[in-house]
Amino acid sequence: MPQFAANLSMMYQEYPFLQRFAAAAQDGFKAVEYLFPYEFDAQELRDALDASGLQQVLFNAPPGDWAAGERGIAALPGREAEFRQGFDLALRYAEVLGNPFIHVMAGIVDVQQDPERCRAVYQRNLAYAALHAARHGKIVLIEPINTRDMPGYFLNLQEDAQQICHEIGVENLQLQFDIYHCQIMQGDVTTRMLEGLRRQVGQIAHIQIAGVPGRHEPSLGELNYPYLFAQLDAAGYAGWVGCEYRPAAGTSAGLDWLRPYLKRD
Repeated sequence: MPQFAANLSMMYQEYPFLQRFAAAAQDGFKAVEYLFPYEFDAQELRDALDASGLQQVLFNAPPGDWAAGERGIAALPGREAEFRQGFDLALRYAEVLGNPFIHVMAGIVDVQQDPERCRAVYQRNLAYAALHAARHGKIVLIEPINTRDMPGYFLNLQEDAQQICHEIGVENLQLQFDIYHCQIMQGDVTTRMLEGLRRQVGQIAHIQIAGVPGRHEPSLGELNYPYLFAQLDAAGYAGWVGCEYRPAAGTSAGLDWLRPYLKRD
C-alpha cells in the first residue's frame, strides 16, 4: 500500500510550524515533506523529526525571492551563481535531515526571455545539482507545475520533464509526479503515472496528491484516488506519496480518506 507523507507547508496550519511534526505523527503519518527548511536551524528540525519519530522525505532548494513572487531560479539566466550557492545550502540541510530528495524549481520565466537560452541554463544548473547531490547520495527532482496555479512557470508538461532528464542522462535526476498538476495540464493520469514508474531515465521517484480542482483532500473532486492508489500497489511503487493539499476544514478532521490505509499499515 502507498506510504503517505504529510506536507507541513500546507497541512496542520492550525499549529506553529515546529509543532506540526508532532501533530502529523499523532494522526499516524510516518514521514513529512515541506517547501523549505531555511527559516530554521537544521538541527532544530532534526530534533523535531526525532521527537516525533518521523522521516524527512523532501524539501525544495532555495527558490529565490519567494515573497516577491519568484518560484525557483534554475531556468533564469544570470542567476547561476546564486543557484549553486542555494543548492549547496540545500545539500547541507539534507545531510542533517536525511531526506533522499531535493526538488529544484525551474522558476517563472519572463515572456521576453529566449526559451532556448532558459532551457540551456536550466539543464546546466540541473547537471551541477545532480553531480553534487550524487556525492552525498541524494536525488534531484524536477516537477511539471500547472499554469493555472503558477502562470509563467518554465516546466509544465510531463514529456518536457522526461526529455530534459534524458538529455542530461544521469541516474539521480528524476521526476516528482504531482497528480494534481498533471490532471489540470494533461489528464490521462493513470497512463502517464505508470509509464513514468517504468522509465529507466527520468523515472518517477516521488508522487504528490491533492483533490482537483480545489486542491483540498484527495477524497474531494474529480479524481478516483482509491483507484490510483491501487494502481500504485499493482505497479510495485515503494516510494512516498506526499499529501500536498490544503485541508478544506481542519487537517485532522479531513483525514477520513487516510484512515483505512493507516489501519492496513
